[in-house]
Amino acid sequence: MMERHLPIPQKDARLVMAHMYVAFISLLVGGLMGLLQTFVRSGSFDLPFGIGYYQILTAHGVILALVLTTFFIIGFQFALLSKTVGLSDKQRLSAWIGFWTMLIGTLLTAGTILTGKANVLYTFYAPLKAYPTFYIGLALVVVGSWIACFTNFRQLAVWKKAHKGEKSPLLAFMVVINMLLWFIATLGVAATVLIQFIPWSLGMVDTINVLVSRTLFWYFGHPLVYFWLLPAYMAWYAIIPKIIGGKIFSDALARLSFVLFLMFSIPVGFHHQLTEPGIDPLWKFIQVVLTFMVIIPSLLTAFSMFATFEMAGRSKGYTSLFGWIKALPWKDVRFFAPVVGMLAFIPAGTGGIINASHQMNQVIHNTIWVTGHFHLTVGTTVILTFFGISYWLIPSLTGRKLTKKINTLGIIQTIVWGVGMFIMSGSMHIAGLLGAPRRSAYSTYTGAEQVDTWIGYQLAQAIGGTILFIGIILMVYIFFYMVFGAPKGKASFPIAEVSEEAEPTPQYLENWKVWIGITIALILFAYTIPFIDIIQHSPPGSEGFENLIR
Repeated sequence: MMERHLPIPQKDARLVMAHMYVAFISLLVGGLMGLLQTFVRSGSFDLPFGIGYYQILTAHGVILALVLTTFFIIGFQFALLSKTVGLSDKQRLSAWIGFWTMLIGTLLTAGTILTGKANVLYTFYAPLKAYPTFYIGLALVVVGSWIACFTNFRQLAVWKKAHKGEKSPLLAFMVVINMLLWFIATLGVAATVLIQFIPWSLGMVDTINVLVSRTLFWYFGHPLVYFWLLPAYMAWYAIIPKIIGGKIFSDALARLSFVLFLMFSIPVGFHHQLTEPGIDPLWKFIQVVLTFMVIIPSLLTAFSMFATFEMAGRSKGYTSLFGWIKALPWKDVRFFAPVVGMLAFIPAGTGGIINASHQMNQVIHNTIWVTGHFHLTVGTTVILTFFGISYWLIPSLTGRKLTKKINTLGIIQTIVWGVGMFIMSGSMHIAGLLGAPRRSAYSTYTGAEQVDTWIGYQLAQAIGGTILFIGIILMVYIFFYMVFGAPKGKASFPIAEVSEEAEPTPQYLENWKVWIGITIALILFAYTIPFIDIIQHSPPGSEGFENLIR
């Protein structure tokens, strides 16, 4: 690997690649767990060697939704900051400490799950109780990510000090917003794990307050979705325009949308608890209203992206109403994979509005509709964008080229993924509307007639899951080929410039004290009174149930 071929220092490239190795190994392991799940739910397959369904269900959720995403995002963001503001030796050391802390925590948690001592599912709802190493591992992952957070904060602070009065690089601004969101959100899950779950699992206390633990989890659980989405938005706003030969439509609009995501993605956890009896309906309604506020930056992003596409097309001479679409590089996998993810976000966002609605949620709550929605948002929009990022990021980090063969194979992989997800997620949505539950293995429910209406869709989920696993195998092969097999050469690290026609970015968008202050005020407004009420009026604590589900 030649230093001159790398757009960022070789030491930084090694740091980023360490995160990528964990992410893509997690993709393979977690994907296999998901494939086995769909087989079991079809009713035509039994797990061998005494492996339990809820064991692989827990592994699938934790390894893909937490491990893969967190390692990929933190690695990607270190690459962006290395490129835009730099990474000093001290910052690089702290980044490595964060990486190893997260990796040790991941191995502890994953090992506990795979040995059957943590059949508590992705949400680890009490009173289901895991072995202590599950919770200790989770705590280490969070602590490691906090080290990455404060390393990122320090990177931008050092740059700002050296460039007084200058506007911070757009991608650096976006990374810091996302890590602020992550840090504030993980305070909830850290509190419940450290104060409730670890002492409870160690036998230091006999019972746990179930409602408090669920509330703290969902304080974290919903902004977690935006922690996944915002790196995809970083690529959409600032990377894709360069790939298509265009420019960023508006720097100010991009920053505004990220600020709005920070403010409105955290104080909304109650919309995941609309059927929870211990929460006052008024506060559920207030948080539902706050949830719908996040639609605004999503629509701003949609407008900005299609404006960018149209401007790029028209700059190349296409003048008809939709002729600019022809100018887009559909044969370039760096564009094709993310844009398929963008299109998937249309039905995914629509489903999210239904999930968050105080009334419509009653129809689909705790059905496999929710799982289908989850796979559209994270499993399609986010993951396909991450794959699209990989096609330029990995070659640029390893000093290799994206070959025509891998580009073509990447397009095939994207199509395979899209088809598999359409079948699997579509079947989940329909089965959910028919009443099929989530979080459950195959069951005939003692011959209930309603079951017959969704059995066929569960078989379709297995077919879609099989196609998706083929897509995973292809992507893992592509990743390792780009690391070890592709010819050496110089690969681009595409970062777009802002359009000359864009309005200047207002200085107040970088007033961190204001935006963090408003975010904290919204959180205090949304949670203080209901949380006090929850603590004062909670039912007696619950004892734990270990290995209750297999």
